[in-house]
Amino acid sequence: MKRRRFDWRGAVLPVAVIAIVQIYVMTSRVKFDNIAAPTAIAAAGWQAVADGTLLQATLQTLGSALGGLAIGTILGLVLGVLFGLWQPLNRAMLLSVEAVRPIPSVALVPVALLIFGFGYRMEILLVAHGTLWPVLIFTRSGVRNVQPRLLEVSRLLGFGLWTRVWKIVLPAALSQIFVGFRIAAALALVIAVTVEISANPLGIGAGLMTAEQTLRPGLMYAFIVWLGLIGWALNAVLLQAQRRLFAP
Repeated sequence: MKRRRFDWRGAVLPVAVIAIVQIYVMTSRVKFDNIAAPTAIAAAGWQAVADGTLLQATLQTLGSALGGLAIGTILGLVLGVLFGLWQPLNRAMLLSVEAVRPIPSVALVPVALLIFGFGYRMEILLVAHGTLWPVLIFTRSGVRNVQPRLLEVSRLLGFGLWTRVWKIVLPAALSQIFVGFRIAAALALVIAVTVEISANPLGIGAGLMTAEQTLRPGLMYAFIVWLGLIGWALNAVLLQAQRRLFAP
């Protein structure tokens, strides 16, 4: 497989923006309470790394995001296979799915707080709710697009339902399932941080809000930059896995 080289041109715009902001803050006579120079952001981020604040917040956010993603992926995969294989079940559940799916996970925060209170369980539940739907929809679509001849061959070979799903259906639908998983992985991080900002006093979202409320813009922007780096790294890992799994 041919290795992809890093395209440095993609770094031109971010570097230019950083340089412009740094020059503007240094040369401006006005002191800003809501803007921090890139050097101040870097210093605040390094301090958060040194005192363990950033590591602890990251572990809390990733723990909730990955836990909810795992639950949502498993449920979405199972339901997607069932709905894709049995059209009567798919038609019977269509209205329920389309009625519940558009509800934002953040809108369920009051319900989750009443049931679980603050903490990891509430956040994991909301992440699982948000990540369930893309996996379910793409899995259902992938299963429905499996060639009928493959299913006929599996019946002729005497495969049972589990063997048919494991050896025929899932491999044939894997490319679409993986697309749904990539979308769900991005949503997991977004939902986890949003819940932390709005309700749950844990993780990067809570740290970001605390920095904003205590008028520490450098630390606030450091958390935002760190979130962007986490999202970028997660997407890069999944893209590399997709190229290796589905390379022609």
